[in-house]
Amino acid sequence: MAVLVTGGTGYIGAHTCVKLLEAGREVIILDNLVNSKGSVVEALMEITGKTPLFYYGDIRDKVLLGQIFSQHEIDSVLHFAGLKAVGESVKKPVEYYDNNIAGTIALLECMQEFGCKRIVFSSSATVYGGQNPVPFQEDMPTSAVNPYGQTKVMIEQILRDLFRADPAWGISILRYFNPLGAHESALIGEDPNGIPNNLLPYVVGVAAGQFPYLHIYGDDYDTPDGTGVRDYIHVEDLAEGHLSALELLEKGPQLDIFNLGTGRGYSVKEVVEAFQRATGIEIACKIQPRRPGDIAACYADVSRAKEVLGWQAKKSLEQMCASAWAFRKQKMQAE
Repeated sequence: MAVLVTGGTGYIGAHTCVKLLEAGREVIILDNLVNSKGSVVEALMEITGKTPLFYYGDIRDKVLLGQIFSQHEIDSVLHFAGLKAVGESVKKPVEYYDNNIAGTIALLECMQEFGCKRIVFSSSATVYGGQNPVPFQEDMPTSAVNPYGQTKVMIEQILRDLFRADPAWGISILRYFNPLGAHESALIGEDPNGIPNNLLPYVVGVAAGQFPYLHIYGDDYDTPDGTGVRDYIHVEDLAEGHLSALELLEKGPQLDIFNLGTGRGYSVKEVVEAFQRATGIEIACKIQPRRPGDIAACYADVSRAKEVLGWQAKKSLEQMCASAWAFRKQKMQAE
């Protein structure tokens, strides 16, 4: 039986594919490459010595989904595919609702048609909104302060309703925080198309001379140094969490929600300082006004994942920074 990984050439999806392939799983990837590169498939083969099957396409394409499910015995789906830039979602809400929500509904309809009732969904800490106190716990009320977050809130509700209607489903909702870093091989990492939306790729871009300085959006938040605080987690730790979630679902139908983070918040300035310590490279910074939709602090209570999944993050912030820089250096040498 195979695992379908939507968005499998993306940043988190690719690292999870490595873990799946290393665990001996048959992996099928569906990705439209809107924010990733097809060369990732070759990198996965180089890292694992195994070949995932790759389909180029969109999860909203029901004909293609039907072809994939009819041609392969798929018993589980890891659903990463989706647009994910907070700022862009504020400017293009309809595009985000269409891609993320309509795409998920098309996927679930196809899964139902072919009797595949096991899904691990890539949710986000953005569902905790701007009102909950930190650390965030899974039983807190959800809301969103931007359209991207709203798509995650809505999809979570769809999955809860689906489970109520049919308890034969196995559904794991993973609310993860801020993934950083790259695979230890330096063959895959965060490599967005165009200008990065996330912090560390931009820091790495400054270190590489791609950008003159790092924009820090807001230094007047109610945090220790005034910059936004986030729970940063190494992407390899995050990928392990997906494998743990899938293994739990294979024990029987259930619906569960887990925070995947470290349980510790770091500010933007602390990330910059950690990068400088890990690499010895100074990063020039420029303070900008706050971005619409951003909140001051966001970090997880991760006790539930530890207790139920038997999972916890292991890698440090310095390791995240060092691996991200190693990936970028390898990429520059290849060019």
